[in-house]
Amino acid sequence: MLRGKNILLGITGGIAAYKTTFLVRLLIKAGAQVKVVMTQSASSFVSRLTLSTLSKNPVLMDFVNQEDGSLSWNNHVELGLWADLMIIAPATANTLSKMANGTCDNLLMAVYLSAKCPVYFAPAMDLDMYRHPSTKASFDKLESFGNTMIPAETGELASGLHGEGRMAEPETIVQFLIKDLTKDLPLSGKKILITAGPTHEAIDPVRFLGNRSSGTMGFELAKRAADLGGKVVLVSGPTNLTIDEGVTIDLIRITSAQEMYDACHKHFKDTDVAVLAAAVADYRPKHVAVEKLKKKDGDLQIELERNPDILFSLGEQKEHQFLVGFALETENELENAKGKLKRKNLDAIVLNSLKDAGAGFGKNTNKISFIDKNLEIKTFGLKTKPEVASDIWEEIIARIHA
Repeated sequence: MLRGKNILLGITGGIAAYKTTFLVRLLIKAGAQVKVVMTQSASSFVSRLTLSTLSKNPVLMDFVNQEDGSLSWNNHVELGLWADLMIIAPATANTLSKMANGTCDNLLMAVYLSAKCPVYFAPAMDLDMYRHPSTKASFDKLESFGNTMIPAETGELASGLHGEGRMAEPETIVQFLIKDLTKDLPLSGKKILITAGPTHEAIDPVRFLGNRSSGTMGFELAKRAADLGGKVVLVSGPTNLTIDEGVTIDLIRITSAQEMYDACHKHFKDTDVAVLAAAVADYRPKHVAVEKLKKKDGDLQIELERNPDILFSLGEQKEHQFLVGFALETENELENAKGKLKRKNLDAIVLNSLKDAGAGFGKNTNKISFIDKNLEIKTFGLKTKPEVASDIWEEIIARIHA
Protein backbone atom coordinates (compact mmCIF):
# COMPACT_ATOMS: atom_id res chain seq x y z
CA MET A 1 0.00 0.00 0.00
CA LEU A 2 2.97 2.34 0.38
CA ARG A 3 4.49 1.45 -2.98
CA GLY A 4 4.75 4.58 -5.13
CA LYS A 5 3.43 6.86 -2.37
CA ASN A 6 5.04 10.27 -1.74
CA ILE A 7 5.58 10.52 2.00
CA LEU A 8 6.61 13.62 3.95
CA LEU A 9 8.24 12.77 7.26
CA GLY A 10 8.30 15.60 9.81
CA ILE A 11 10.81 15.12 12.64
CA THR A 12 10.70 17.19 15.83
CA GLY A 13 13.08 17.59 18.74
CA GLY A 14 12.68 14.57 20.97
CA ILE A 15 15.03 11.73 21.85
CA ALA A 16 12.83 9.36 19.82
CA ALA A 17 14.05 11.17 16.70
CA TYR A 18 16.89 8.63 16.50
CA LYS A 19 14.30 6.02 15.47
CA THR A 20 13.44 7.93 12.32
CA THR A 21 16.50 6.57 10.53
CA PHE A 22 14.93 3.13 10.81
CA LEU A 23 11.52 4.50 9.84
CA VAL A 24 12.92 6.07 6.65
CA ARG A 25 14.58 2.78 5.71
CA LEU A 26 11.32 0.86 6.20
CA LEU A 27 9.31 3.36 4.16
CA ILE A 28 11.83 3.22 1.31
CA LYS A 29 11.85 -0.58 1.49
CA ALA A 30 8.05 -0.52 1.23
CA GLY A 31 8.42 1.31 -2.07
CA ALA A 32 7.66 4.87 -0.95
CA GLN A 33 9.36 8.12 -1.98
CA VAL A 34 10.38 9.97 1.20
CA LYS A 35 11.23 13.60 1.87
CA VAL A 36 12.20 14.75 5.36
CA VAL A 37 11.44 18.10 7.01
CA MET A 38 12.86 18.58 10.48
CA THR A 39 12.94 21.26 13.15
CA GLN A 40 16.15 22.90 14.35
CA SER A 41 15.98 21.07 17.67
CA ALA A 42 15.52 17.70 15.93
CA SER A 43 18.98 18.09 14.40
CA SER A 44 20.43 17.72 17.92
CA PHE A 45 19.12 14.14 18.03
CA VAL A 46 19.54 12.84 14.47
CA SER A 47 21.87 13.75 11.62
CA ARG A 48 20.59 15.49 8.48
CA LEU A 49 23.32 13.71 6.52
CA THR A 50 22.11 10.29 7.67
CA LEU A 51 18.50 11.06 6.80
CA SER A 52 19.35 12.55 3.40
CA THR A 53 21.49 9.53 2.57
CA LEU A 54 18.72 7.10 3.54
CA SER A 55 15.90 9.05 1.86
CA LYS A 56 17.98 10.00 -1.22
CA ASN A 57 16.58 13.52 -0.88
CA PRO A 58 17.88 16.70 0.79
CA VAL A 59 16.64 17.14 4.35
CA LEU A 60 14.88 20.50 4.74
CA MET A 61 14.99 22.54 7.93
CA ASP A 62 14.88 26.24 7.08
CA PHE A 63 12.74 28.47 4.91
CA VAL A 64 15.85 29.87 3.25
CA ASN A 65 18.89 28.04 1.87
CA GLN A 66 22.18 29.87 1.56
CA GLU A 67 24.90 28.13 -0.41
CA ASP A 68 27.95 29.63 -2.14
CA GLY A 69 26.60 33.11 -1.60
CA SER A 70 23.27 32.40 -3.33
CA LEU A 71 19.85 32.34 -1.70
CA SER A 72 16.89 30.04 -2.37
CA TRP A 73 13.78 29.13 -0.45
CA ASN A 74 12.01 25.88 0.36
CA ASN A 75 8.50 26.08 -1.03
CA HIS A 76 6.27 24.71 1.74
CA VAL A 77 3.20 24.83 -0.53
CA GLU A 78 4.84 22.63 -3.16
CA LEU A 79 5.91 20.17 -0.47
CA GLY A 80 2.38 20.02 0.91
CA LEU A 81 0.97 19.36 -2.56
CA TRP A 82 3.66 16.76 -3.40
CA ALA A 83 2.80 14.49 -0.48
CA ASP A 84 0.31 11.61 -0.60
CA LEU A 85 0.55 11.43 3.18
CA MET A 86 2.47 13.15 5.96
CA ILE A 87 3.84 11.63 9.15
CA ILE A 88 5.08 13.67 12.10
CA ALA A 89 7.25 11.43 14.24
CA PRO A 90 8.21 12.01 16.90
CA ALA A 91 5.49 14.55 17.63
CA THR A 92 6.53 16.35 20.81
CA ALA A 93 4.10 18.10 23.15
CA ASN A 94 5.40 21.44 21.87
CA THR A 95 4.80 20.58 18.20
CA LEU A 96 1.40 19.04 18.93
CA SER A 97 0.32 22.27 20.60
CA LYS A 98 1.53 24.29 17.61
CA MET A 99 -0.32 21.99 15.20
CA ALA A 100 -3.53 22.26 17.24
CA ASN A 101 -3.38 26.05 17.43
CA GLY A 102 -1.91 26.94 14.05
CA THR A 103 1.35 28.38 15.38
CA CYS A 104 3.54 28.67 12.28
CA ASP A 105 7.09 29.47 13.42
CA ASN A 106 9.18 26.96 11.44
CA LEU A 107 9.26 25.24 8.06
CA LEU A 108 7.71 22.03 9.36
CA MET A 109 4.66 23.86 10.69
CA ALA A 110 4.27 25.77 7.41
CA VAL A 111 4.36 22.46 5.50
CA TYR A 112 1.84 20.92 7.91
CA LEU A 113 -0.57 23.82 7.47
CA SER A 114 -0.19 23.59 3.68
CA ALA A 115 -0.66 19.82 3.44
CA LYS A 116 -3.77 18.63 1.59
CA CYS A 117 -3.03 14.95 2.26
CA PRO A 118 -3.85 12.70 5.24
CA VAL A 119 -1.66 13.58 8.25
CA TYR A 120 -0.51 11.06 10.87
CA PHE A 121 1.26 11.96 14.10
CA ALA A 122 3.16 9.70 16.52
CA PRO A 123 3.39 11.33 19.96
CA ALA A 124 6.56 10.94 22.01
CA MET A 125 7.06 12.46 25.46
CA ASP A 126 7.39 11.57 29.11
CA LEU A 127 4.59 9.94 31.08
CA ASP A 128 3.29 13.04 32.91
CA MET A 129 3.44 15.17 29.76
CA TYR A 130 1.51 12.54 27.84
CA ARG A 131 -1.23 12.49 30.48
CA HIS A 132 -1.47 16.26 30.90
CA PRO A 133 -4.89 17.75 30.02
CA SER A 134 -3.33 20.17 27.53
CA THR A 135 -1.77 17.25 25.62
CA LYS A 136 -5.08 15.41 25.64
CA ALA A 137 -6.73 18.58 24.30
CA SER A 138 -4.16 18.70 21.47
CA PHE A 139 -4.90 15.07 20.58
CA ASP A 140 -8.65 15.71 20.48
CA LYS A 141 -8.31 18.89 18.46
CA LEU A 142 -5.97 17.33 15.89
CA GLU A 143 -8.25 14.33 15.44
CA SER A 144 -11.17 16.73 14.95
CA PHE A 145 -9.15 18.22 12.06
CA GLY A 146 -9.05 14.73 10.50
CA ASN A 147 -5.47 13.99 11.55
CA THR A 148 -4.77 10.44 12.73
CA MET A 149 -2.85 9.58 15.88
CA ILE A 150 -0.50 6.61 15.94
CA PRO A 151 -0.80 5.77 19.66
CA ALA A 152 2.24 5.89 21.86
CA GLU A 153 3.42 2.68 23.47
CA THR A 154 4.10 1.77 27.08
CA GLY A 155 7.72 1.12 28.01
CA GLU A 156 10.91 2.56 29.38
CA LEU A 157 11.12 6.33 28.84
CA ALA A 158 14.16 8.61 28.51
CA SER A 159 13.53 9.91 32.05
CA GLY A 160 14.00 6.43 33.45
CA LEU A 161 10.30 6.10 34.24
CA HIS A 162 8.19 3.29 32.81
CA GLY A 163 4.84 4.10 31.29
CA GLU A 164 2.87 5.49 28.37
CA GLY A 165 4.47 8.03 26.05
CA ARG A 166 7.09 6.04 24.16
CA MET A 167 6.89 6.65 20.39
CA ALA A 168 5.58 3.67 18.44
CA GLU A 169 8.35 1.57 16.94
CA PRO A 170 9.12 2.17 13.24
CA GLU A 171 7.74 -1.26 12.29
CA THR A 172 4.53 -0.48 14.18
CA ILE A 173 4.18 2.87 12.43
CA VAL A 174 4.52 1.28 8.99
CA GLN A 175 2.01 -1.47 9.84
CA PHE A 176 -0.38 1.15 11.24
CA LEU A 177 -0.17 3.13 7.99
CA ILE A 178 -0.79 0.06 5.85
CA LYS A 179 -3.75 -1.06 7.96
CA ASP A 180 -5.28 2.42 7.96
CA LEU A 181 -4.82 2.91 4.22
CA THR A 182 -6.35 -0.48 3.40
CA LYS A 183 -9.34 -0.38 5.74
CA ASP A 184 -11.70 1.01 3.11
CA LEU A 185 -10.38 -1.02 0.18
CA PRO A 186 -12.72 -3.65 -1.33
CA LEU A 187 -10.57 -6.66 -0.37
CA SER A 188 -9.60 -5.38 3.09
CA GLY A 189 -9.80 -8.14 5.68
CA LYS A 190 -10.15 -10.87 3.05
CA LYS A 191 -7.75 -13.74 2.50
CA ILE A 192 -7.01 -14.33 -1.17
CA LEU A 193 -5.54 -17.58 -2.53
CA ILE A 194 -4.00 -17.46 -6.01
CA THR A 195 -2.09 -20.04 -8.03
CA ALA A 196 0.32 -19.22 -10.84
CA GLY A 197 2.77 -20.72 -13.29
CA PRO A 198 3.28 -24.27 -14.53
CA THR A 199 3.97 -27.44 -12.59
CA HIS A 200 6.93 -29.67 -13.38
CA GLU A 201 6.43 -33.42 -13.09
CA ALA A 202 9.68 -35.31 -12.66
CA ILE A 203 10.71 -38.03 -15.12
CA ASP A 204 14.15 -38.47 -13.58
CA PRO A 205 16.46 -36.20 -11.55
CA VAL A 206 17.04 -33.86 -14.55
CA ARG A 207 13.98 -34.16 -16.82
CA PHE A 208 10.34 -33.25 -16.32
CA LEU A 209 6.98 -32.83 -18.02
CA GLY A 210 5.76 -29.23 -18.05
CA ASN A 211 4.25 -26.45 -20.14
CA ARG A 212 5.04 -22.94 -21.36
CA SER A 213 3.21 -20.98 -18.66
CA SER A 214 5.28 -18.00 -17.45
CA GLY A 215 3.13 -17.34 -14.37
CA THR A 216 2.69 -13.66 -15.31
CA MET A 217 -1.12 -13.68 -15.15
CA GLY A 218 -1.18 -15.20 -11.69
CA PHE A 219 1.46 -12.82 -10.36
CA GLU A 220 -0.42 -9.81 -11.74
CA LEU A 221 -3.62 -11.06 -10.11
CA ALA A 222 -1.77 -11.39 -6.80
CA LYS A 223 -0.26 -7.90 -7.01
CA ARG A 224 -3.61 -6.36 -7.87
CA ALA A 225 -5.32 -8.18 -4.98
CA ALA A 226 -2.67 -6.85 -2.59
CA ASP A 227 -3.21 -3.32 -3.92
CA LEU A 228 -6.93 -3.75 -3.24
CA GLY A 229 -6.22 -4.59 0.42
CA GLY A 230 -6.31 -8.37 0.33
CA LYS A 231 -4.12 -10.66 2.41
CA VAL A 232 -2.66 -12.66 -0.46
CA VAL A 233 -1.23 -16.17 -0.52
CA LEU A 234 0.35 -16.92 -3.90
CA VAL A 235 1.20 -20.55 -4.69
CA SER A 236 3.54 -20.53 -7.68
CA GLY A 237 5.06 -23.24 -9.78
CA PRO A 238 8.58 -22.82 -11.23
CA THR A 239 8.92 -19.32 -12.72
CA ASN A 240 11.53 -16.57 -12.85
CA LEU A 241 9.07 -14.02 -11.48
CA THR A 242 9.48 -12.27 -8.14
CA ILE A 243 7.35 -10.03 -5.94
CA ASP A 244 8.16 -6.32 -6.14
CA GLU A 245 9.72 -4.87 -3.01
CA GLY A 246 7.05 -3.23 -0.90
CA VAL A 247 4.26 -5.60 -1.98
CA THR A 248 3.02 -7.79 0.87
CA ILE A 249 2.34 -11.24 -0.55
CA ASP A 250 2.95 -14.63 1.05
CA LEU A 251 4.72 -16.42 -1.81
CA ILE A 252 4.83 -20.22 -1.63
CA ARG A 253 7.01 -21.80 -4.31
CA ILE A 254 6.26 -25.37 -5.34
CA THR A 255 7.32 -27.67 -8.18
CA SER A 256 4.76 -30.42 -8.73
CA ALA A 257 0.98 -30.59 -8.98
CA GLN A 258 0.86 -32.62 -5.77
CA GLU A 259 2.77 -29.90 -3.92
CA MET A 260 0.39 -27.26 -5.29
CA TYR A 261 -2.59 -29.42 -4.26
CA ASP A 262 -1.23 -29.70 -0.70
CA ALA A 263 -0.50 -25.95 -0.41
CA CYS A 264 -3.94 -24.97 -1.73
CA HIS A 265 -5.77 -27.31 0.62
CA LYS A 266 -3.72 -26.02 3.55
CA HIS A 267 -4.93 -22.46 2.96
CA PHE A 268 -8.37 -22.93 1.39
CA LYS A 269 -10.45 -23.38 4.53
CA ASP A 270 -10.04 -19.78 5.73
CA THR A 271 -9.79 -18.28 2.24
CA ASP A 272 -12.44 -15.81 1.06
CA VAL A 273 -11.57 -15.75 -2.65
CA ALA A 274 -9.52 -18.33 -4.57
CA VAL A 275 -8.35 -17.68 -8.13
CA LEU A 276 -6.60 -20.67 -9.67
CA ALA A 277 -4.66 -19.33 -12.64
CA ALA A 278 -1.89 -21.96 -12.68
CA ALA A 279 -1.44 -24.26 -15.66
CA VAL A 280 -1.32 -27.52 -13.72
CA ALA A 281 -0.07 -30.65 -15.48
CA ASP A 282 -2.93 -33.14 -15.87
CA TYR A 283 -0.59 -36.15 -15.81
CA ARG A 284 2.69 -37.18 -14.19
CA PRO A 285 5.06 -40.12 -14.74
CA LYS A 286 3.87 -43.09 -12.72
CA HIS A 287 7.43 -44.11 -11.95
CA VAL A 288 10.19 -41.54 -11.44
CA ALA A 289 13.67 -42.82 -12.22
CA VAL A 290 16.14 -42.43 -9.37
CA GLU A 291 19.04 -41.99 -11.80
CA LYS A 292 19.18 -40.08 -15.07
CA LEU A 293 17.69 -42.17 -17.88
CA LYS A 294 20.28 -43.12 -20.49
CA LYS A 295 19.56 -42.90 -24.20
CA LYS A 296 19.07 -46.34 -25.74
CA ASP A 297 18.15 -47.74 -29.12
CA GLY A 298 14.44 -47.63 -29.88
CA ASP A 299 11.64 -45.57 -28.39
CA LEU A 300 11.12 -44.66 -24.77
CA GLN A 301 7.72 -45.25 -23.21
CA ILE A 302 6.69 -43.41 -20.05
CA GLU A 303 3.58 -44.55 -18.22
CA LEU A 304 1.53 -41.62 -16.95
CA GLU A 305 -1.03 -41.33 -14.18
CA ARG A 306 -3.53 -38.58 -13.39
CA ASN A 307 -2.54 -35.74 -11.12
CA PRO A 308 -5.06 -34.70 -8.47
CA ASP A 309 -7.55 -32.16 -9.84
CA ILE A 310 -6.96 -29.20 -7.55
CA LEU A 311 -9.84 -27.07 -8.82
CA PHE A 312 -12.35 -29.94 -8.67
CA SER A 313 -11.31 -30.90 -5.14
CA LEU A 314 -11.64 -27.31 -3.90
CA GLY A 315 -15.05 -27.05 -5.57
CA GLU A 316 -16.15 -30.13 -3.60
CA GLN A 317 -14.99 -28.58 -0.31
CA LYS A 318 -16.26 -25.06 -1.04
CA GLU A 319 -18.41 -23.48 1.65
CA HIS A 320 -18.24 -19.67 1.82
CA GLN A 321 -15.39 -19.24 -0.66
CA PHE A 322 -15.73 -17.54 -4.05
CA LEU A 323 -13.88 -19.91 -6.37
CA VAL A 324 -12.59 -18.86 -9.80
CA GLY A 325 -10.94 -21.09 -12.38
CA PHE A 326 -9.21 -20.52 -15.70
CA ALA A 327 -9.88 -22.24 -19.01
CA LEU A 328 -7.38 -22.11 -21.87
CA GLU A 329 -9.12 -23.65 -24.86
CA THR A 330 -8.35 -24.32 -28.52
CA GLU A 331 -11.81 -25.47 -29.71
CA ASN A 332 -15.45 -25.14 -28.61
CA GLU A 333 -14.09 -22.57 -26.17
CA LEU A 334 -17.32 -21.25 -24.68
CA GLU A 335 -19.05 -24.62 -24.27
CA ASN A 336 -15.97 -26.21 -22.75
CA ALA A 337 -15.59 -23.34 -20.29
CA LYS A 338 -19.26 -23.53 -19.27
CA GLY A 339 -18.90 -27.27 -18.74
CA LYS A 340 -15.85 -26.78 -16.55
CA LEU A 341 -17.65 -24.07 -14.58
CA LYS A 342 -20.52 -26.39 -13.70
CA ARG A 343 -18.54 -29.62 -13.33
CA LYS A 344 -16.09 -28.13 -10.87
CA ASN A 345 -18.64 -26.13 -8.85
CA LEU A 346 -17.05 -22.76 -9.61
CA ASP A 347 -18.45 -19.31 -9.01
CA ALA A 348 -16.78 -17.99 -12.15
CA ILE A 349 -14.33 -18.97 -14.85
CA VAL A 350 -11.93 -16.91 -16.95
CA LEU A 351 -11.77 -18.08 -20.56
CA ASN A 352 -9.03 -17.39 -23.05
CA SER A 353 -8.19 -19.04 -26.35
CA LEU A 354 -4.88 -19.91 -27.93
CA LYS A 355 -6.48 -18.89 -31.22
CA ASP A 356 -6.65 -15.24 -30.13
CA ALA A 357 -3.60 -13.29 -31.28
CA GLY A 358 -1.72 -11.90 -28.29
CA ALA A 359 -3.30 -14.33 -25.79
CA GLY A 360 -1.95 -17.46 -24.14
CA PHE A 361 1.39 -18.50 -22.66
CA GLY A 362 4.48 -16.32 -22.80
CA LYS A 363 2.68 -13.15 -23.87
CA ASN A 364 2.50 -9.77 -22.12
CA THR A 365 -1.12 -9.42 -23.20
CA ASN A 366 -4.28 -11.49 -22.86
CA LYS A 367 -7.85 -11.52 -24.15
CA ILE A 368 -10.45 -12.99 -21.82
CA SER A 369 -14.12 -13.63 -21.22
CA PHE A 370 -15.40 -13.68 -17.63
CA ILE A 371 -18.28 -16.14 -17.08
CA ASP A 372 -20.08 -16.40 -13.74
CA LYS A 373 -22.20 -19.25 -12.36
CA ASN A 374 -25.36 -17.60 -13.74
CA LEU A 375 -23.72 -17.83 -17.19
CA GLU A 376 -23.47 -14.07 -17.43
CA ILE A 377 -20.63 -13.45 -19.87
CA LYS A 378 -18.46 -10.36 -20.18
CA THR A 379 -15.84 -10.30 -22.94
CA PHE A 380 -12.87 -7.94 -22.93
CA GLY A 381 -10.59 -6.84 -25.74
CA LEU A 382 -6.86 -7.49 -25.90
CA LYS A 383 -5.15 -5.82 -22.93
CA THR A 384 -1.93 -5.98 -20.97
CA LYS A 385 -1.92 -8.58 -18.21
CA PRO A 386 -1.96 -5.96 -15.41
CA GLU A 387 -5.06 -4.48 -17.04
CA VAL A 388 -6.60 -7.94 -17.37
CA ALA A 389 -5.93 -8.57 -13.67
CA SER A 390 -7.76 -5.33 -12.81
CA ASP A 391 -10.72 -6.35 -14.98
CA ILE A 392 -10.93 -9.78 -13.35
CA TRP A 393 -10.87 -8.32 -9.84
CA GLU A 394 -13.49 -5.75 -10.77
CA GLU A 395 -15.82 -8.57 -11.87
CA ILE A 396 -15.10 -10.65 -8.74
CA ILE A 397 -15.58 -7.72 -6.35
CA ALA A 398 -18.87 -6.77 -8.01
CA ARG A 399 -20.17 -10.27 -7.21
CA ILE A 400 -18.81 -10.80 -3.69
CA HIS A 401 -20.21 -7.42 -2.60
CA ALA A 402 -23.53 -7.83 -4.42
